[in-house]
Amino acid sequence: MENFPVIDLSPYLEWKRIEDEDEDGDVDLEEELRRLCTDVSRTLKETGALLIRDPRCSAQDNDRFLDMMENYFQQPPELKRLQERPLLHYQVGVTPEGVEVPRSLVDPEMQQKLKALPLEFQPSTPSGPDPKWRYMWRIGPRPSNTCFKELNAEPVIPQGFPEWKDTMDSWGFKMISAIEVVAEMAAIGFGLPKNAFTSLMKNGPHLLAPTGSDLYCYGQEGTVFAGYHYDLNFLTIHGRSRFPGLNIWLRNGEKVEVKVPVGCLLIQTGKQIEWLTAGECIAGMHEVVVTKRTLEAIKLASEQSRSLWRVSSTLFAHIASDAILKPLGHFANFPLASMYPSMRAGEFVEKELAVINLKGDKGYSSLS
Repeated sequence: MENFPVIDLSPYLEWKRIEDEDEDGDVDLEEELRRLCTDVSRTLKETGALLIRDPRCSAQDNDRFLDMMENYFQQPPELKRLQERPLLHYQVGVTPEGVEVPRSLVDPEMQQKLKALPLEFQPSTPSGPDPKWRYMWRIGPRPSNTCFKELNAEPVIPQGFPEWKDTMDSWGFKMISAIEVVAEMAAIGFGLPKNAFTSLMKNGPHLLAPTGSDLYCYGQEGTVFAGYHYDLNFLTIHGRSRFPGLNIWLRNGEKVEVKVPVGCLLIQTGKQIEWLTAGECIAGMHEVVVTKRTLEAIKLASEQSRSLWRVSSTLFAHIASDAILKPLGHFANFPLASMYPSMRAGEFVEKELAVINLKGDKGYSSLS
């Protein structure tokens, strides 16, 4: 990712501060800031990924979060399973390893597309459900009335972690704040009202969703922790992990090994922004695999007596469950708009969760 520019959010944050202090709340964007917003929307469109620097999100914040999650994931499985909530579609609490199924394993259309990629860009082939754990922690308020109660359930707090709520909320709110700024900038860059996306995100089922991958047991080169897939939400944001292994695919099909600079965050496009832009943005594909660089990090961590649990610092930002997903503004006139029919976001999410084995009794033999 050496050629990826890093978008510094500071100038836009300063403009927002001035706008908030203005009595009329109507401060024009300078041309340079408009160009920055265009850079954001263009990068999301052309690559599906964006590196940002937000002065409100520090490397120390990320480290505090990773330290706690390493301690959580290295507990015995029977203790972690006390936080398992399958009847709530695993949308709160813990998802054990061997549950979530990568979409590339069950989606024939996706399988056809990935086979068409050049050999050097093809993803690793998973043999079954992902051998990773995940914890879902809701960030922000939920609606008082909703048709999708399972997607908006109360959070689960594990015993033995008095700092849990404060640590999760602190890091989660900082990351969702960064996404809201990017969403505003992208809307401006796409020629939409500034709040076109953020108004739909209000009371959304945003989830701080770190994964825990056991490199003690599965630290062999080629192990697939998260098979080739896209995210079903609006935008995904990642802090820096202590172990490499995340690969992403750009819109042109090129496979890129992720290297997030210290103090930066990675944002990826999800399926909901693809829906809202009628395919102008495409949901970014990615996987997590043990690579040679992962093995080097394992060796170093072992020498320093550090944890060998690979924790992802991941947050899923969603469109509110009861809001309508449909192409916005001028995107409704795009040639592919008919491929993105109007539906409630919660209905879309439930369909997607069923495919990847997180809703209902579904196995992973087929899409039917």
